[in-house]
Amino acid sequence: MLVARHSSILEIARASGRVEVDDLAARFEVSPQTIRKDLNELCEQGLLTRVHGGALLAFGVENLGYRARQAMAGAAKQEIGKAAAALIPDGASLFVNIGTTTEAVAQSLNRHRGLMVVTNNLNVASVMSPNGENEVVISGGVVRPADSGIVGEAAVDFVNQFKVDFAIVGVSALDEEGWLLDFDYREVKVAQAILRNARHVILVADQSKLDRSAPVRIANMSKIDSFVTDRVESADLRSVLEANDVRLVETQPDGTAEQDG
Repeated sequence: MLVARHSSILEIARASGRVEVDDLAARFEVSPQTIRKDLNELCEQGLLTRVHGGALLAFGVENLGYRARQAMAGAAKQEIGKAAAALIPDGASLFVNIGTTTEAVAQSLNRHRGLMVVTNNLNVASVMSPNGENEVVISGGVVRPADSGIVGEAAVDFVNQFKVDFAIVGVSALDEEGWLLDFDYREVKVAQAILRNARHVILVADQSKLDRSAPVRIANMSKIDSFVTDRVESADLRSVLEANDVRLVETQPDGTAEQDG
């Protein structure tokens, strides 16, 4: 029974990216203590990573599926999207890169007028193109079937043609030293070009990105001007932000955001 429950827990984690102790206890009709023991054992095997209240699917060199990333911290991403969009004035030019959090920003940017949006994210283009008040410019390059992101050297060359007012960038992971991390080196090259060609860079990422790891460095926090997140619990990361004069915008600084689902 224990092995079967472990397998079921892993299946849930693969589908959603995260599992919660209370949800699992109710699902399997066991105590929270039993679930915590299960999660600890799975973490010892390197299959999960413990976080407050539950666990995340362990990450190595492969990212979660697109739908699972959409589901993770959905409410937090919506609030981050609204806060980041509020930093962008009407009439601005901007990059929006690949990511489910940047897509949340795009949703809120639809209330703006006179924007020129350059993106390598077909989902962002789909969200914003129906608004006739804004111009959407799509990068060339290779389209990844998994998430409709456009990557590759053609996308880098395309981005290098522009110099825009703002960049909205997301990441797969963020460490306490302030490194922005991702899984696909092709995507990283495009993201680096975006950072070079924007006057003000806005990083959007929820707290869970600190619980993850990814193998490829995009840049250090020194390349970021504003960081919009739900909250920053790490004292080390706060020190990095202060040292690099990064403006911090927290949508839930006291950690009282409603849980997804």
